[in-house]
Amino acid sequence: MFRGLISLYSWRFPTVVVYMLQNTEYSVGPYLKWFWETTRFDRVMYRRTLDRTKAARLLLMALQFGVVLEVVAGLVCIYAWHWHHFNGGLAFGAALIIAYPIIWAHLVVVPLIIGREVIVRPRQYRAIKASRRIFSEFTGIKIAVAGSYGKTTMKELLNTVLSTGKRVAATPANKNVSSSHAIFAQKLHGNEEILIIEYGEGGPGDVERFSEITKPTHAVITGIAPAHLDKYRTLERAAEDIFSVGNAVPVDHVYVNGDSTDAVHFAQPGQELYDEKGTLGWHVSDVHNGVDGISFTMKKGKHELHLHSGLLGRHEIGPLSLVAALGHEFGLTTDEIEEGIASTVPFEHRMQPYEIGGAWIIDDTYNGNTEGIRVGLELLKELPAKRHIYVTPGLVDQGAETNKIHEDVGRMIAEAEPNIVVLMQHSVTKSIQTGLENGGFKGQVIIEDDPLSFYTNLKLFVAHGDVVLMQNDWPDNYR
Repeated sequence: MFRGLISLYSWRFPTVVVYMLQNTEYSVGPYLKWFWETTRFDRVMYRRTLDRTKAARLLLMALQFGVVLEVVAGLVCIYAWHWHHFNGGLAFGAALIIAYPIIWAHLVVVPLIIGREVIVRPRQYRAIKASRRIFSEFTGIKIAVAGSYGKTTMKELLNTVLSTGKRVAATPANKNVSSSHAIFAQKLHGNEEILIIEYGEGGPGDVERFSEITKPTHAVITGIAPAHLDKYRTLERAAEDIFSVGNAVPVDHVYVNGDSTDAVHFAQPGQELYDEKGTLGWHVSDVHNGVDGISFTMKKGKHELHLHSGLLGRHEIGPLSLVAALGHEFGLTTDEIEEGIASTVPFEHRMQPYEIGGAWIIDDTYNGNTEGIRVGLELLKELPAKRHIYVTPGLVDQGAETNKIHEDVGRMIAEAEPNIVVLMQHSVTKSIQTGLENGGFKGQVIIEDDPLSFYTNLKLFVAHGDVVLMQNDWPDNYR
C-alpha cells in the first residue's frame, strides 16, 4: 500500500502515464480503467518502455511541465500563507502538491479528446475520402486479407511470392484500419499491378466498411477463432463481419482456409477452400516438416512445383499452397514461384525458431487465438525432443467466454502431452489449470510469478535437446 502510494510521486510517473496512454492507443476509456485499477505504478513499465514517438514526446513534455507548474503553485501558496497570512494558503498549497499526480493523469486526456475530435478525425476523414477515389481508380488486382488470425503472415507471403514476378504493394506491418489504408493509398506510385490490403476487425462493421472503401477484387479469409469478443460478443458476429468481404468480390475469388473448422462453417457455395491437401486444383504431396522449415510438392495436371519454406508447421501448407496457386493464376513462372516460396521465413514472434545452448525455442508470442494454440501444440508434439516444454500466459480479449476458452486451452495442452507446462500467473491461470486437470495432464506444471525474469533467464531453464514453444503475450493493461 505504502509503496503503491509512493509510486505516484516517482520521477518516472509522467512517463508511466504516457506509456499507459500509448499502450491503450490513446483511448480514454481503457486508459482510465487501467489507471484506476493500478496499485503499483512503479511496476507498470516492468517489461517494456515508452516508445518515444513524436506524439509521446510532446505529451510527456506537456505532462512534466504541468506537474512542475502545479508543484510550484502549491509552494507559492504555502509561502504566501506563511509570510503574508494568506487564509487557506497552507491547505490549498498542500492539496495542489499532494494531488498533482491524480490531477495531471486525468487532465492529460482533455487535449486528447479535443485533438481527436477537432484535428485528428477531420483529417482522417479527408484522407479516407481521398483513398476511396484512389482505390476505385486502381485497375489492377486488389487482394483483401481478413480473418481472426494469420492475416499478417498471409499478407507477407503474398507480397514476398508475387513480388518475384509482379509489381506489388502491401499495407505495412499490422496497419490494418481505414486511416492506415488511407496512408498506404497516398504512398502508391501508380504503376503497381497488385495491391494487398490487410483488414483488421476491432468491432462490428469494420470489415464491411473497409471493403466498401478499398473495393477488393479478391479476398483471402485466413480463419475464424475467438478474438475481440469483448466487442463482437459472439464468434458468429465476428465471423459474419469477416465474411462480409465476400459481398464485395466475385464468389470464386474468395479463398477460405479449409483447415479452420469455423471458417468452413461460414463459407458460401462457390468460394474456394485452401488447406494442407492443396487448392485450386493443385494437390500437395511429399511433406517434410522440421525446425528448419517445411517442404512439399504441388501438382496440377502437367504442372509441378517443388517448394521449401522457412515457415514452421503443417498449418502453413495451406497458406503456402494458396500463394503458389495464385502466383500461377496471375502469370508467375515455376521458377518465380519456387524462388518466392524459398525466400519465405518466419516473421518476428510468429513461429520464429532460434537456438539456445542446443535447445530450440519457437517464439510464437504474437499469437493471440485458440486456433494458433492448437496448431502450435500440434507442431510441438510432432518435433523430436528430449523434453517438450510449453509456455503461455493465456489469451486476452476473450469476453464472457474467457473461463471456458481457457479451460479448453488447458485440455488442448494436455492432449499434446508436453513434459513441462509453464503458466505465467494471470487472471486466467486457474482456468488453464482446470483444463489441464480435466484433460488428465501428467507432466509438470510451473506457475511463474515473474514473467520478465523467466524470459530473460530462459537459457538457465532449458537444456540441450529441448524444444520450447512460447505462445501469446499478456499486455500490461490486462490483469
